[in-house]
Amino acid sequence: MINAAGKPAPPGGGAGDYSGPVRWEYRPRLNGTPDPGEIVWTWVAYEDAPQIGKDRPVVVIGLANRGRLAVLMLSTRDHSGDSRWLAIGPGDWDEQYRPSWVRGDRILAVVPEAIRREGSVLAQEAYEAIRAEFGPRDSRLRSSIRRLFGRSRPSKVTPTVPT
Repeated sequence: MINAAGKPAPPGGGAGDYSGPVRWEYRPRLNGTPDPGEIVWTWVAYEDAPQIGKDRPVVVIGLANRGRLAVLMLSTRDHSGDSRWLAIGPGDWDEQYRPSWVRGDRILAVVPEAIRREGSVLAQEAYEAIRAEFGPRDSRLRSSIRRLFGRSRPSKVTPTVPT
C-alpha cells in the first residue's frame, strides 16, 4: 500500500540510502548540473518504505561512488533539540523563505540525471557548518595511535584581534 503522501520512484530513479565513502567538497556552479554546495530537488525514498518517497530539497555534500552525488535531505519542519538535524536558516531554495534543517544521520546517493532542478547555492559558511557537524571524524584507530605515541589532537587556534 502506498502512503497518500508517498509516490513510487520516477523512471530516472531518485535518492536512496548510502553507506559508502563520500568525497566532501564545496564547488557550486549554477550551470544546469548539480554540484557539491548546491541545494537541488529530487525524489527521496522514505526510510521505512524505500519503494515510495517524495520530491524534496537536498544539499549536495560531495561525491559518492559510481558517479553518484552524496546528498543530505532538508526540511522546513522545526527539529530543535534533535541532534540528527542542523539548522541552516532560510534560503532561496524555499519559495516561502522558511528556516531549513539538514538531516545528518542519513546520507543518500543519487545519480545526477535524477536531479529535478537546481535550487540555489548554499553559503559556504553553512556548508562548512554541515561538514563540521556531520562530516568525517578521526577514526578510533587514529585516536588510539595518537594516545599511544603521546600526540594529542592539535588545539584550535583562536585568532586574536589587535587592540
